[in-house]
Amino acid sequence: MPLSNRNSVAARLQAMADEGRSSARTLSHQLAPADYGQLSQQLAALISGEKDRVANLANCAALLWQGMPAINWVGFYLLKRNTLVLGPFQGKPACTRIEVGRGVCGLAAQMLKAVIVGNVDEFPGHIACDISSKSEIVLPLILDGRLIGLLDIDSPEVDRFDHVDQQGLEGIIQILIAQI
Repeated sequence: MPLSNRNSVAARLQAMADEGRSSARTLSHQLAPADYGQLSQQLAALISGEKDRVANLANCAALLWQGMPAINWVGFYLLKRNTLVLGPFQGKPACTRIEVGRGVCGLAAQMLKAVIVGNVDEFPGHIACDISSKSEIVLPLILDGRLIGLLDIDSPEVDRFDHVDQQGLEGIIQILIAQI
């Protein structure tokens, strides 16, 4: 990597650290909601000029992991031959392949729209990769009119996600899609 690019990335990461965004994910969701405006600005700066899909997905997952309170997993599943395959993520090891139509991720892929599950224990067919997960939000990544993958986020809190999270994360996805 050229020195100027390394310095640019380092400067962006340092700016993010200077803003005091430490391990907010361990705080209660009710006390410290995610600041999606700030996360969007940080993501745009972080992935600016980078076209590698995996690099941008990895940095997005890491940014959301640091910036979203009360989550225990965040990552991407990428569509490959009608199967969702694990991509970049933060959290405990996860299921590597999910069929379209199975579980929360499979449903979101099939419907091509966001799915919010307030209590995964009440969701028929839920795929439990981490038994401490209690709620989940999954959003499709659509590029040029076709599904390319999903953003999946889990929380150890029941009813952690709502329409505000959905709207904020849809904005994050639009920034991401523009760079991949």
